[in-house]
Amino acid sequence: MAIDPAQIQQKSEQRYLHFLISVITGDNFFPIELPVGTLPKDYLTLRETVAQLIELSKEKLGYGYTLELANIRTQKYGSQSLPKRISIETEADYLKLIKKQKEVTQFKLDIEMIRTKVPELNSWLCHHPLKIIEYSDRWHELLKVCQYFQRHPKPNLYIRELPIQVHTKFIEQNQKILRSLLEAILPIEYLVPVEGEKEYIFEKRFSLKYREPLIRLRFLDPELKFKYSFPATDISIPLSEFRQLNLKAHRCFITENLINFLTLPLLEDSFAIFGSGYAIQALKSVTWLSSCHIFYWGDLDVDGFKILSQLRAYFPQTISFMMDVKTFEAFQEFAVSNPTAIAETLPHLTAEEQTLYDRLALQQKRLEQERISQDYADRFLQILRLL
Repeated sequence: MAIDPAQIQQKSEQRYLHFLISVITGDNFFPIELPVGTLPKDYLTLRETVAQLIELSKEKLGYGYTLELANIRTQKYGSQSLPKRISIETEADYLKLIKKQKEVTQFKLDIEMIRTKVPELNSWLCHHPLKIIEYSDRWHELLKVCQYFQRHPKPNLYIRELPIQVHTKFIEQNQKILRSLLEAILPIEYLVPVEGEKEYIFEKRFSLKYREPLIRLRFLDPELKFKYSFPATDISIPLSEFRQLNLKAHRCFITENLINFLTLPLLEDSFAIFGSGYAIQALKSVTWLSSCHIFYWGDLDVDGFKILSQLRAYFPQTISFMMDVKTFEAFQEFAVSNPTAIAETLPHLTAEEQTLYDRLALQQKRLEQERISQDYADRFLQILRLL
C-alpha cells in the first residue's frame, strides 16, 4: 500500500522522541527517509494518491516532505510519473509539518538553562526528553530546588522550612519529578533507602523531617518512670525520639487495642506499647527492641495473627499471649462473624498459632481482645510476673 500524506504525518510524529534526543545529544537527525510503499494497482486510486502527495508536498506548501518523482514504465498503464523518494530534509520542514515549532523552541531554551544551572543533569536530559517538555513551565523553580539540595544534601528540615524561593506547596506538588532529578545529581551516600516504605517517601529519601508516627508508651513498672526521668507513666513520643531510647533491659508488652493497653496491670520491670493494629510496622526501625523480651496480645482473628506474624518478622523473639485455643474456647460465645476473613500463608507463626489461625479463617470468626475479661487477663499476666 502506498504511503499517503496522513501516514507521512503519523510516521513523522512517531519519530518525535528520537528527534528530541538528537537535539540533546547533537546527533544528526536529517534527512528523514520515509518508505514509498507499494503503489496501488487500480489506476484511479494510483492517480489520486500521487496527486495528494504532490499537493501537500514541500514544493506546493513551502515546508514538509520533499517528493521526488520518476518516470516509471508500468506494464498496465504505460509510462507514469510515480514517487521515487520521500524525505524530510530539514528541522524547519519537520517541525512545521508536525506543528511543534514553539514547543521545540522552548525545549532548547530549557535544555540550555538546565545545563547552565545544574550541569550534573546532562545525563538525565538524554533519558527524559519528554519530561523537559512536560515541566517546561516549572524549570526555574525545579532547578532552585536542585541547587539547594546540592548545597545541603541532608537538610533535616520540614519541606515548608526549606529556604528556597518557591511557593510553599511547590515541592509537595512536584515530588515525582523532583525525586527523579535529585536522585540523578546527589551522591548515593546521601540517598536514604526507602524500599517498602508507604508514607513520606520523598521526605525520607532526602533526609527531610515529616509528620512522624507517635509511639504511645506506658510504664507498667512505676520505678522505670523515675529511672528514665519521664514526666508521666503514659506518654506519646515521635518515632525518631523513641528510637533513641534504650529500654532493652526490660520486658515489652504490645497490645493491639487501646483499652487493653490502658488496663494492663502493673508488672515489674515492664513497659507497654500501644500497637494500634498494623501501625506496629513503625516499630521495625527501633533497633533496641531486638534485645527486649517482647510479648504481643492481639485480637483472635485473621488480622490479629497477621499482625503477630509481621511483628515477629521484625523481632523473632516475640511471644504471643492470650492468643491460644484455650483462650478462644473460654470466650468463644463472644466471638462474632468475620465474613471478610481470608487465610494467607503466614511464615512466622508457631504450630499452635497456625492451628488457631486456620480455624478462625475457616469458621470466619473474630474474638476481639476487649471481650476477654479483665480477671482472666490479670490471672494470665500473673503467670508472666513469675517469668
